[in-house]
Amino acid sequence: MNKHAKLPETAEGTILFNVDPIIIKQHYEIDYLHSYAQDSPFFAGLSKGKLLGSRCPACDYIYATPRGHCMQCGGTTEWHELPLQGRIHTFTTCHFGGEAFLKETPFTLILVEFDGVDTLFLSRLVGVEPDEVTIGLDVRARFLRNSKFKASDVYFVAV
Repeated sequence: MNKHAKLPETAEGTILFNVDPIIIKQHYEIDYLHSYAQDSPFFAGLSKGKLLGSRCPACDYIYATPRGHCMQCGGTTEWHELPLQGRIHTFTTCHFGGEAFLKETPFTLILVEFDGVDTLFLSRLVGVEPDEVTIGLDVRARFLRNSKFKASDVYFVAV
C-alpha cells in the first residue's frame, strides 16, 4: 500500500463563467450509431433527389411526412413519391437556431403544400430574403449533392 500515491495533474485550468452557481465550459464529444429503421427509404430517397411520403391504400390519404400507419383509418401505409414542386402554406423566420444552422441564421422555415397531398412538408427556404417570403409562393425542392442522410438534405427555392 502506497500512502503517498497521487493522481497526475496538468497545468491547464478550468475557465469559470459564473461563481454561484458554478458554471464551467466542458468539452464533450461522442460518436453515436443511429438506425433510421423503417424510415430508411425516406433518407435513401433524399440521396437520390426524391421526396418520399406515404399513402394509405385503404383510404387514399397521402402524407407528406411519412408514417407507418394512417392517422385516419389506422391502416398500414406504403411509400409514395411526392411532387418536387409546391407552394408555401405558411412560414417563419428563425433568428435563433441549433448548431447546424448557426451560419445560416436568420433562416426561413416553410410548410410546403403539394397538389394531391393531404398534409404539409416542413423544410427550409433558401435564396429568398425573409421580408420577400409570401404565402402561396411557388417553390421547388433541391437536394444536397453529397447526401448527409439527414432531413436537411432537402431544401426549397423559389420557382
